[in-house]
Amino acid sequence: MASADTVPVADLADLREVGRLVVSPADHSIALFHHEGEVYAVDNRCPHMGFPLSDGTVEDGILTCHWHHARFELACGDTFDIFADDVQTYPTEVEDGTVYVDPDPPRDVAPETHWRNRLVDGMAENLSLVTAKAVINLDDLGEGFATPLSTALDFGTTYRASGWGRGLTTLGTMANLYDHLAHDEKRRAMYVGVSEVADNCAGEPPRFDQYALANEEVTKERLKSWFRENCDVRDSDGAERTLRTAVAALPPEDVVEILLAAATDHLYLNASHTLDFVNKACETLDHVGWEKVPDVLASTVEQFTDAARAEERSEWRQPVDVAALVFDAHDSLNDLVAAGEGETWARPDGFVDTLLGDDPETIMDAVEGGIRDGASAEQLTDAVARAATRRVAHFGTSNEFRDWNTVHHTFTYANAGHELARRTDAIEAYRPALDGAMSVYLDRFLNQPAAPIPDPDGSDRSPERIRTELLDSFDEQGRVDEAGALVAEHFAAGGDSPDLIQTLGKVLLREDPQFHTLQNVEAAVRRFERADSEAARRLPLIATARYMAAHFPTRRASEQTFSIASRLHRGEAIHEDD
Repeated sequence: MASADTVPVADLADLREVGRLVVSPADHSIALFHHEGEVYAVDNRCPHMGFPLSDGTVEDGILTCHWHHARFELACGDTFDIFADDVQTYPTEVEDGTVYVDPDPPRDVAPETHWRNRLVDGMAENLSLVTAKAVINLDDLGEGFATPLSTALDFGTTYRASGWGRGLTTLGTMANLYDHLAHDEKRRAMYVGVSEVADNCAGEPPRFDQYALANEEVTKERLKSWFRENCDVRDSDGAERTLRTAVAALPPEDVVEILLAAATDHLYLNASHTLDFVNKACETLDHVGWEKVPDVLASTVEQFTDAARAEERSEWRQPVDVAALVFDAHDSLNDLVAAGEGETWARPDGFVDTLLGDDPETIMDAVEGGIRDGASAEQLTDAVARAATRRVAHFGTSNEFRDWNTVHHTFTYANAGHELARRTDAIEAYRPALDGAMSVYLDRFLNQPAAPIPDPDGSDRSPERIRTELLDSFDEQGRVDEAGALVAEHFAAGGDSPDLIQTLGKVLLREDPQFHTLQNVEAAVRRFERADSEAARRLPLIATARYMAAHFPTRRASEQTFSIASRLHRGEAIHEDD
């Protein structure tokens, strides 16, 4: 007698004659196969892209889908091809010439576990469609932020010998933007972050961790000195052992101090990336918890030991030796800070304009004067970040296209310097204001002529209409000034800033954004959050809209992959005509 959980679905003789049938018990489309004297039942929908498996081929116990040639072991449904995922099988019984199927068998693995495993599969094989499916399904299961973020962070710090890079920075960037996005874009953000980590690790050897020193009684001052010395001579093993010791022995704010000191012993390391990557590592730890700090921060070591140093570049030495100006200021910091003790500094009118000037000694005098007058590192790095934001907003489109990245790097460096200054009161927190100001100075020619910053008095159009037009402006290359003007008009019309940021996020994530574009938008949103006036809030969003318009549209291949995953999740047939 057939089991109670099974239902009759087909006549055995009919199935034997044709070899395969499609049946629909309990609204499931199930493909039946008669092969080598046995009856098998599988979900008729190929788990890869939904092609009907009943149109496939069965040979030697293997079912092959004819669309992308994914192969499945017929009895258990396991795939030979990781890109495809396993196919669901259904128990069958035959009684009195009738085929019975259990349409709702117990699952061997919980859905959450399955999709966590598939997320790792997708990253290991760098399969963007697999990662997209995993992110979407984990979101449905309530794990849409925490699981992709933590999994990708662990993967990226394990499977890339050179450690923290663009992939993990993108992951942290997407985590920072997450709460500013609409629901669909939240999913896309996690997909972009996870995919970038996978791509950055693809073909790379794994990391092999060093160990902390056995003596955990070493003072902060000595660990700080050791780490800086190892970084200075480019000894990554010694630097990592010292850093892991510091992590084990010291509170997080002291570890940040050590990293910030080493990241600014030399100037503008890796053309801004070292400081920004360290900041992103810290921000990512804020999201996942600082219990992951040993491996996360250890993965940043090569950003110090293998970094290009700005003082080695001619533009920092000729025709004006701005590197020497910065190092002289480093040497004076103790005296400057001591002079400012007990003083209260408010940023003077015109201070940011001074930072945008064309005399490096005047600029350095202004920054040093601020310290002497009691300015905090947080205040000065904020002022430099405001100046760097204006460089992007004023960027003249008559410049070479690649020079967008020149002003961009200064912008992200200055933003990172300000964020790190908010974490520590160490004297080294002033340093990003010093070399950041010199980088702003070196970028001055990219604002000649300066693009005007739009400042409309008002608008008679609805904010919704302005946002729609802003979306449309990114569909055509070269509408840089128009995009900036529309952002300004949205403010003038009294539009809600969260709606505007959601729109910019939608634009960003429907494209194939380059790493720098992802960085730029996230830094602009952070500068928006730190602003203290409407003008200050408006400026970074104008700047990033102009930057985005210069780089969009793209082919949107990433969006196509994500769209396919979304349609499959909804049960749509991708192989059929729209």
